[in-house]
This record gives sequence, structure tokens and C-alpha cells, in this order.
Amino acid sequence: MLLRCLVAEFLGTALLLATVVGSGALMHSLDHGNIAVTVLGVAIATGCVLYALINMLGNISAHFNPIVTISSAIQGDTDWQIVFHYICAQIWGAMAGVMLANLMFDHAAIVWSHTARTGSGQWLGELVASFCLIGVIMGCSRFKPEAGPASVSMYVAGAILFTSSTCFANPAVTFARTLTATITGIQSGDVLPFVGCQLAGAFFALAFFDWLLDDTKSQTAMPEKYRLKKFDLQEEHELIKN
Repeated sequence: MLLRCLVAEFLGTALLLATVVGSGALMHSLDHGNIAVTVLGVAIATGCVLYALINMLGNISAHFNPIVTISSAIQGDTDWQIVFHYICAQIWGAMAGVMLANLMFDHAAIVWSHTARTGSGQWLGELVASFCLIGVIMGCSRFKPEAGPASVSMYVAGAILFTSSTCFANPAVTFARTLTATITGIQSGDVLPFVGCQLAGAFFALAFFDWLLDDTKSQTAMPEKYRLKKFDLQEEHELIKN
């Protein structure tokens, strides 16, 4: 069973990275210098493919992200003994996906990136992107698990557009994107601050959303006058008539 989970993590992360890098390479060849067009194309492609991947592999394993795996382990949903194996599968999968995209667009399999991604604005963007990603996952898993695939995919697509860093929010993705000279790359010297902000955002999210989403406390903590009152349909019709 573990082998199947690791293969699913490798495959899903590889296809996710192939999507990010491949769509970036294609859109950049069409954007005539308007980078916003490329970012929009990457956001749409990533959101769509991520939704398909989560649905395709979700019944086996669909973390595709070390901070998701670590967060799951901290919450007790994933055994710590397999966390290292998961992260290795995700990193190797991410690297394979980047190399695949490079080859599809007639580049060498590995081309080191020289794209600078640094500064307080981009670091804050990574913290926010990671914080909200873990929050979306936690909220859906606790209260509406069937909405998880769509919510995560739509969030990632939106966060690529609204964050200054274009939402890497994934240490495996960050490391692997040093291997491409396309517009989606990141130079190796900028990886460590990005990963640090991603981990910080995830840990802040775990603490905050564990408190916010605690359904055992939410009703008792809320004063009666602020709670939503539920009416049945007949009672509501009577109120309207009167």
C-alpha cells in the first residue's frame, strides 16, 4: 500500500510541475512581453490539472506537497514514519515533471534557472499563499470534504494571480523549479527563503485554523444573540405572511 501511495505522490507531483512549467513556456511564447497573460495562463492550467489530479489519485494519496504532508502528520492524519518517504517522492516527482516539460519544449532536461525571486514582498506572498492553502485544506477536511478537490484547485489558481510570488506554496515545487530556464523558474539562491516562508505559513495556519475551526467550541463560544436562527419552511412562510 505504501508503494502505491508513493507512486501516486510521484506521479501527481510530476504532472503538476509539468503543467506549471509547460504552460508557462507556452504562454510566454505568446504573451508579447505582457507577463500578466502568462501568469493568467499558468493559473488556469494549474487549477484545472490540479483538480483532475486530486480526483484521479485522491483515493490513494494526493498531497503533492511537503507542507501538506507535514501538516497532516502534525494533525495525526499521516504516520510520521512515512513522512520522509512522501517528501522524497514529491521532490523526485517534481524534478521529473520539470525535466519532462523542458524536454517537451525542446530544452535540455536540466537548465539552471537565473530568475530572481526575492524581497520582502515575495516572501510575504509565499507566507500568505501557504497559510491560506493549509487553511483551505483544514476547513474542507473538517466540514465539507467533498468540496476539497475543487476548493484547493480554485484556491491555487486564484493565489497564483493574487500573490506577489505567484503561489509556489510548496517546497518540492520551489526546489524543482531551479531546474528550468523558462519563465517559471527560480534561481537556487532564492529557494531557502521561499521554503522558510512556506513552512512558517503552514505552521501559523495549523495553530490559527485549529482554533478557528474547532467545531466542539464554536457553538458554545458564540453568544446566543449572534447565532444564526434556523427556520423550517412552513414557519418562514408564516412569518412572511404576518
